[in-house]
Amino acid sequence: MTTLLLRTSNLLASHSSLYVIAAAILAFFLPETFTWVKGDVSSVILGIIMLTMGLTLTTDDFRELFRRPLDIFIGACAQYTLMPLIAWTLTQAFNLNPYLSIGIILVGCCPGGVSSNIMSYLCRGDVAYSVGMTTASTLLAPLMTPLLVWWLAGSRIEVDVIGMFQGILLITLIPVAIGFTANTLMGKKRVFKDIHSVMPGVSVTCLALIVGGVVAQVTPQLMNSGLSLFLLMLCVVFCHNTLGYATGYGIGYLFRFNKAKRRTISIEVGMQNAGMATVLATSYFANPEILAANPEAILCVVPCAISCAYHSISGTLLANLFVMSDKKGKD
Repeated sequence: MTTLLLRTSNLLASHSSLYVIAAAILAFFLPETFTWVKGDVSSVILGIIMLTMGLTLTTDDFRELFRRPLDIFIGACAQYTLMPLIAWTLTQAFNLNPYLSIGIILVGCCPGGVSSNIMSYLCRGDVAYSVGMTTASTLLAPLMTPLLVWWLAGSRIEVDVIGMFQGILLITLIPVAIGFTANTLMGKKRVFKDIHSVMPGVSVTCLALIVGGVVAQVTPQLMNSGLSLFLLMLCVVFCHNTLGYATGYGIGYLFRFNKAKRRTISIEVGMQNAGMATVLATSYFANPEILAANPEAILCVVPCAISCAYHSISGTLLANLFVMSDKKGKD
């Protein structure tokens, strides 16, 4: 049984983008399958994802934060300046309405995604640096994400800064802390190692559920707007993600990072925790009370849902491109 679960987990983790896309397609054609994934349920599912991240952290990872504080500081600054500003610039360039704008700004203001660590490993990057950056940006998220969203979008839509701070604290730092504590106290036990081994599959499944729940909610708007809304937001997400990769790599080049670290900071900056953005969007900008007064508010989750799937695909492609460049002797 354990072997079967491990194989299933590895299969899901290695094909995460296809799994998420399949959930999105199923939710579009059969939205009733995922209508239960909303509100507090979405928050709990995101909490499970962050718990799986905490289960991978060790004391060595936190020592890494203190071992090279300048590198981590540069990465965190890039994470919380480049992506939010690129997101805001795109809202102006594409003349997005306030709800689509808040969606892509939310993605830009969230910390790095957990899967970025896997991508750094696949592209032969600096995995320790990747884990350090993800940890640092996640720890900063309760403060940085609400403040940046308020700064960039507060003039266009009401932002509950205090509520977002409390919500991010509850669904990110607390689960991460629980996971880290459990790993520290029980990490050497056989049963815990078996549980730990299937966590990647659990994490991917939870992300697929979040995406499916969001797509189920926005299906009426997508049906009414036709293909144009999807293509518009896909273009915005593509520009946001690609510019994140490029500028992140540029920062690494500017500070004379070695090749492995340049690749890592590129992936860390470009890949966001879009699952968190999705939950924040549905909790603070498209909750039932807001939707009752303005059904159009549901549009804010569209960029988040597309980002969830697209970041996994683009991260995998970029990692493969880096590996191919090694074979050609280029970067």
